[in-house]
Amino acid sequence: MKQSLRGVLATALIALLMTGCAMQSPSVVDRADDQEASRLLSQAEQQAPDQAAKTRLEAATILAQQGQREDAFAAADAIDEARLSETDRVRWALLFSELARAMDDPRAVLRATQVLNDDLPMQDDHQETLIDRQSWARNALNQLDPDNLALPGLEGQDIRRIVVALPESGPLSSVANTLATAMRRHNEIKGDNVQLSFLDASQYSMDELYSRAEQMNAQLVIGPLEKEQVSQLEQRNSVPLPTLALNYGSGEQNRAARLFQYGLSAEDEARQAARRAYQDGRRSMSVMVPDNDWGRRVGEAFWNEFHREGGEVTNAVRYNPESPVANAVKTALNVSGERAQLGNIDALFLLALPDYARQVPPTLDYYYAPNLPIYATSHLHEGRLQTRRDQDLNDVMFVDIPWQIPDAAVGGEEILPFYPTYQRLSEEADASMFRLMAMGVDAYEIATHLSDIASLDGMRGSTGTLYLTGDGRIYRELPWAKFQNGTPSPILIPSQTSGNE
Repeated sequence: MKQSLRGVLATALIALLMTGCAMQSPSVVDRADDQEASRLLSQAEQQAPDQAAKTRLEAATILAQQGQREDAFAAADAIDEARLSETDRVRWALLFSELARAMDDPRAVLRATQVLNDDLPMQDDHQETLIDRQSWARNALNQLDPDNLALPGLEGQDIRRIVVALPESGPLSSVANTLATAMRRHNEIKGDNVQLSFLDASQYSMDELYSRAEQMNAQLVIGPLEKEQVSQLEQRNSVPLPTLALNYGSGEQNRAARLFQYGLSAEDEARQAARRAYQDGRRSMSVMVPDNDWGRRVGEAFWNEFHREGGEVTNAVRYNPESPVANAVKTALNVSGERAQLGNIDALFLLALPDYARQVPPTLDYYYAPNLPIYATSHLHEGRLQTRRDQDLNDVMFVDIPWQIPDAAVGGEEILPFYPTYQRLSEEADASMFRLMAMGVDAYEIATHLSDIASLDGMRGSTGTLYLTGDGRIYRELPWAKFQNGTPSPILIPSQTSGNE
């Protein structure tokens, strides 16, 4: 059977020992042998969050000094920097940004350099170093002319008049209604002096919508929602009003000035899973995705990102969701004689809805692959506590939005971004619509921050940490969780997940 990590409280003895040894002087760290970092990481698993963050910082520092860059990056990436003291947050930012820069990861650099926004006390040379690295990261992400992002008419202004153009009929009307409800509720709860006006996008062409929005003296537009409409807009040179589309176009890049794109992209989740798997030391992956257009797009996103990192996809299965799970697993794991052949498989990437996903781990058990790591997207998590049904997902690692996994993401509901809105919507909304509710809240926040473009880089939102790229597309970095006893729980150390057997 699988071996699950169990949450264990640190004993008083361990706490006393770590108080004395977690923050070693440089001379002690310099003498650390090859096992010191592993020992610290193991101890961090059993510590309270604040002490664990401190201990992992020491381990990451040791690994970096020993030249183990990838392991150091993984250890630093796992640190909840909000748990560190101000001095240690600066230490972490300098270390993590240096490692991320060396690994050509601009998004991680931006995460590290967010400390610049928190007015922490630091030496001038440290501040200059972080500013330089932040500038590099933004330039790395801005592949197009940054003038495309300039909004001269809005810069420095308070955004008070927004037109929301979403379909009130048709196949996307239910999604649109959920998004609109979340925006209204968030606006009410915050008490912002922002006027939201709604237009039925199913009744007008985009040009007509813009004309009406201009007549209403709107400062910007939220919408459209349909992918085809976004694809059409992104081929223009510009749009009449600053626009936050709630989907991504199908082009390789957004060409339209003043057009921004944001959504809940499954492809982004797959890319993040690929990066995480590689950071965890996985080099050969098997992939299971549904045999439909959605599965094809997400599977290709994982495949391409994993190859870009340096890994190899050895098996790829496009399964029929209506067929027995065993059919797909046999192919994915090279099953021969009722036993999986894992010689060239380090882990499995799974894209599946909950009912199908719950059958995969027991099937792996049946074919003698109980310890094969599984990386998945948010789609296998229904978003409500179902410990009995989700026991079969134990040890599966997955990404999800902070609002869906508050304990794993930030350490509790009260620490969530926009907690008052979360509290209100969690009482009103059906769990199946909660991700869309969170998306509506973040759409509102993004729109009201467009007068200060720089504030969007690294914004902590309901749907993840948001990053703006040079072509106006906004991407999310999501927190990770692992099912333990049927409950989403934090993953403490990325590089020490279970290996194959």
